[in-house]
Amino acid sequence: MSGLGAGTTAGQREHKLPRVTGVKNKQAAPTQITAEQILRESKALQDAEIKAPTIKITDPEELAEYRLQKRKEFEDQVRRVGRWNPTVWVKYAQWEEQQKDFRRARSVWERAMEVDYRNVSLWLKYVEMEMRHRFINHARNIWDRAVSLLPRIDQLWYKYVHMEEMLGNVAGARQIFERWMQWEPDHHGWMAYIKMELRYGETERARQIFERYVKCLPSVKAWVRYAKFEMKSGGDVMAARACYERSVEELGDDANTEELFLRFAEFEERVKEVDRARAIYKYALDHLPKSQAGELYRRFVQFEKQLGDREGIEEVIVSERRFKYEEEVRRAPLNYDSWFDYIRLEESAADIERTREVYERAIANVPPAAEKRYWQRYIYLWIKYALFEELEAEDVERAREVYRACLKLLPHRAFTFGKIWIMAAQFEIRQLRLDAARKILGMAIGMCPKNKLFKSYIEMELQLGNIERCRTLYAKYIEWSPANAGAWGRFADLERSLGEAERARAVYELAIAQPVLDMPEVLWKAFIDFEIGEGNREGARELYERLLERTRHVKVWLSYAKFEATPLAVLAMPAEDDEELEEEARQQQLAEAEEAEGGEAGTAERETRARRVYERALRSLRDSQPDAKEEAVMLLEAWRSFEAGCTSRPAEERQKAVAAVQAKMPRRVKRKRAILLDDGSSTGGMEEYYDYIFPDEAAAAPNLKLLEMAHKWKRQKMEGGGGDAEAV
Repeated sequence: MSGLGAGTTAGQREHKLPRVTGVKNKQAAPTQITAEQILRESKALQDAEIKAPTIKITDPEELAEYRLQKRKEFEDQVRRVGRWNPTVWVKYAQWEEQQKDFRRARSVWERAMEVDYRNVSLWLKYVEMEMRHRFINHARNIWDRAVSLLPRIDQLWYKYVHMEEMLGNVAGARQIFERWMQWEPDHHGWMAYIKMELRYGETERARQIFERYVKCLPSVKAWVRYAKFEMKSGGDVMAARACYERSVEELGDDANTEELFLRFAEFEERVKEVDRARAIYKYALDHLPKSQAGELYRRFVQFEKQLGDREGIEEVIVSERRFKYEEEVRRAPLNYDSWFDYIRLEESAADIERTREVYERAIANVPPAAEKRYWQRYIYLWIKYALFEELEAEDVERAREVYRACLKLLPHRAFTFGKIWIMAAQFEIRQLRLDAARKILGMAIGMCPKNKLFKSYIEMELQLGNIERCRTLYAKYIEWSPANAGAWGRFADLERSLGEAERARAVYELAIAQPVLDMPEVLWKAFIDFEIGEGNREGARELYERLLERTRHVKVWLSYAKFEATPLAVLAMPAEDDEELEEEARQQQLAEAEEAEGGEAGTAERETRARRVYERALRSLRDSQPDAKEEAVMLLEAWRSFEAGCTSRPAEERQKAVAAVQAKMPRRVKRKRAILLDDGSSTGGMEEYYDYIFPDEAAAAPNLKLLEMAHKWKRQKMEGGGGDAEAV
């Protein structure tokens, strides 16, 4: 059997599916079927809904049987669904109502009420049944029971009053309202009572209800409604204003709300009392928290722009900016820049009390940590406060209290501000209380000594001419900071200005004997300048020698050589005068100084001494500091300039001396070296640098002859024969 397996039967061959062939025609079908059409056809094919047959009752027996069956179904539903389901009871009662059996309908409603009397919907439907069929007394009884059981449900009271009012029983409606008011309802209940009285023209009754209303619910809303009632009922401006004024008095602190002042100001503006309205706005802005007066500020600005003058508009603008700053400082109380802006605004308004209040609020925001960086901006609030009290408010005692409070607040053990101490002392001096100023500065030096405090105290005593106090303070100063070269120098300058040369010299000697100094070079220079100024060349030379024992720096050698080569009178000349003098005057002074020191013989001796210093300096740098090649080059260049400017020698000898110094000059060469990191490891790269080869290093330098020949060859190749002598 071809194409089939051995076990394939004939039945299996019949049910074998044909092989799926490819679709040859892929074009759209001529008739298109949409999803909507499919749904419509499926709906049409569905079976029709089964409807209950219509029953026609023809005799009383059938009606009684129908009612019995229906009541049985409702009772079964009550038992099956549950007594707590109000829907079953409502349907049951409404069916009985349809059957005109009101006794049974009331029975169903009463059974429902026994189950859940708190269900307001059941009460409303029960009453609606009685009212539809005009059983008024039954409805009243139900309303009485409802409001007695549920007196806090406002809807029941509203419906009850509405029924009586629709029946024209105004007295009954009023009686119902009185019963309701005993339960002290909300604002809507009181206003409903008042509106009912107004509908029947009972204005005096409405006013009496308003009096009870504002006592029962003392609030801004109640008083505003009372004032509006007075304006609307009879246009009595005085009565309406009295309502607003009574509200402010009787509410007390609760009256400080934005809504009350807005309504009060709008009322005064409406009755053309512009000044009263402006006074209310200002009073409100002064007494309300700035965070609760945003709308008030906006309305005040609008009011002034419409009805105010130029000064009023400017004041409003200031108030608006004040409100903005209040928001900023409330949001970030430690942002002292905002406080400064706020203070400047108040100072420009020239209101002393308001400005003082802002200062007090600003300084109350103490930085959170005892670190000076947090206090650096804050301390200026105290400074400005003290200056404001002294200069603007002219209250000396308050300014003194500000300084005291600030000094008491500062954590002096951690840090201090010398500016505050100094300003407090200067304030007392302006008040002619010198003892108080000394006490303040003395306390500052004792508690938290600082350089600025010592300087200010000494300057104050010096201006007063108390030299002994200055000496005592300098002694304490250098005792507190013996390494302070500036303090030693100023102490010596004081003695020198007093003509006490020996005292000044003793101070300098003590200063340079200190083991540690912050700027020793400044102190040594000041000592040397002092000796030069005193005309003591030997003393200055001795100081140079003592200084060279401590340091062999090239600048010391250069200064020493310049000192030896220059007349003493020129050295003692002030530097600023020397720069301002013209060349002829300077040459004249130099000639006079040379003549005073022996003429040409003195000049030759000075140049010889200077030359010896240069020689010693070169030997010292080359022997003790062989790596200080750049310093040696600097020294040789200065030496060469010195030899070229020597006036005691003939021109030929000067040229020979310059050539001799030139022969000592090194040759600058370019070299390469490995790049090293901070930890000493090598990166593998190379860098170029310039090195100097002195003539005394020529024998020790390897391949120096080869380098010289390469240098010579390079110079020959260069165009024009110029350029630096560099090794390739």
